[in-house]
Amino acid sequence: MCSVISRVKPVQRALASTLRLRTNADGLNYAAAQSRRFCPGFITGAQPLWVTSRSYCARIATTDGLLFRQLFEVESSTYTYLLADADTKEAVIIDPVLETIDRDLKFVSELGLKLTVAVNTHCHADHITSTGLMKKRLAGLKSAISKFSGASADIHLKEGDKIPFGRHSLTVRETPGHTDGCITLVTGDQTMAFTGDALLIRGCGRTDFQQGCAKRLYQSIQEKIYTLPDHCLIYPAHDYLGQTVSTVGEERKYNPRLTKSMEEFVEIMNNLNLPKPKKIDISVPANLVC
Repeated sequence: MCSVISRVKPVQRALASTLRLRTNADGLNYAAAQSRRFCPGFITGAQPLWVTSRSYCARIATTDGLLFRQLFEVESSTYTYLLADADTKEAVIIDPVLETIDRDLKFVSELGLKLTVAVNTHCHADHITSTGLMKKRLAGLKSAISKFSGASADIHLKEGDKIPFGRHSLTVRETPGHTDGCITLVTGDQTMAFTGDALLIRGCGRTDFQQGCAKRLYQSIQEKIYTLPDHCLIYPAHDYLGQTVSTVGEERKYNPRLTKSMEEFVEIMNNLNLPKPKKIDISVPANLVC
């Protein structure tokens, strides 16, 4: 956290410090935390929450010339990410959702962007991707997904592949375990990582369906995500508690599942006893054909 704040201008550092102090002074009670599950950023009575230092950093561009937007879909608690070169306007979108395609394309239009690639971090089970419909509405747009996902796409990604947009790019790191085709996308300067369902904020993706393997997921996170710099911002595909971003160092220290040994982690994951996703029977077949 401190390493990120140190990069911004002095006035911004002072503002961030003030926000942290106000957050610590006021705190968040249980009711406020619960309300964030349904309306992130607000508490009962429509009073805005004090912005936490982590949320504040989520809105600071740590890479020169990078335009970044984090978007939310309420029903599946999915984050969609839009990244663009501020000069060339070339852009990529990560994990777009069918229900929010109009909103996402409106952002692209309003910001004057040229969307070149729509990429999914894996074959989702809880929502239908909008990449197929997006391609019909935007000429030249390509879809992308891991070659191990079993899904159709214009681009099949593997370890080390780069997705360029202007002078920026995202590098693919294969992080299977939640599914065979899970990938993490890392910015060129390693200040941001889009981890899909592999690593969540204080959690991780489940491993009880879709080729899930707890041991493999543990290894993927330890070897492909936790080897990134501590200050690297973690942006997951989902969050159910209104959390927007974490860091590698923070998750390595505080993630309750991944501070355990591999054996303990496997035991935890094998005994979650979660209900299957509501839309799995329609989402997976649809996403397999883009």
